[in-house]
Amino acid sequence: MRLTIVGSGDAFGSGGRFNTCFRVETATTTIFIDFGASSPVALRAQGIDPNEADGILLSHLHGDHFGGLPFLLLDGQFLRRRERPLVIAGPPGSRERITALLEVFFPRSSGTKWRFPWEVREINPKGTSELFGLTINTTEVVHASGAPSTAIRLSDGRSVLAYSGDTEWTDALLPIADGADLFIIECYEYARMVSGHITWTVLQAKLAMLGARRIMITHMNPSMLERIEEARAAGLLVAADGLTMDV
Repeated sequence: MRLTIVGSGDAFGSGGRFNTCFRVETATTTIFIDFGASSPVALRAQGIDPNEADGILLSHLHGDHFGGLPFLLLDGQFLRRRERPLVIAGPPGSRERITALLEVFFPRSSGTKWRFPWEVREINPKGTSELFGLTINTTEVVHASGAPSTAIRLSDGRSVLAYSGDTEWTDALLPIADGADLFIIECYEYARMVSGHITWTVLQAKLAMLGARRIMITHMNPSMLERIEEARAAGLLVAADGLTMDV
């Protein structure tokens, strides 16, 4: 499994980082985990063709995690002339919210006669799914988004990648992280407690509980970006746009 950090930023692009988007390649498939509003620009900046993706897996329905989808779909329709099917998978409510997103950004676009087949599959936020040739485990976390927000664990039978999504600390993250080859966890704020997000001072105290082989922080605001060396000193990896690594 190979991971490319297309975007590692928060909702506000702190530090000049793009919204969340992770490219995951296996021997048989390529998917993006989350596809924030700035992801189409990030893909172009990094020379990545969005048509290569077999699917998109959404952790939750906030604009910095799924807001780039209308541009992806219309790019495939009008510019890149996509022909391959595309599956978008996300928590319950995804189908309705994606349709609404299309209509808000490009009125009447949801009724387009698409040149390529695409569909939305809503997956159980507290269970196991087989999709994209991967085993996907999801669990609901603590982050208000108008629909269930989830942490994700996926395996291709060789390696395991886990991702917290956006959330404040919850013990629901422990089984998601346990035994993972890489656990990507949001670390939005350095010390101030923010509802729905993890603070470094909280995460630091919980590190011994996380059973992942490697841990990487992402989704950082300016207060955390100023202090990322503390995370590195604690043995953590720090996400950066364009970073590529084997999981």
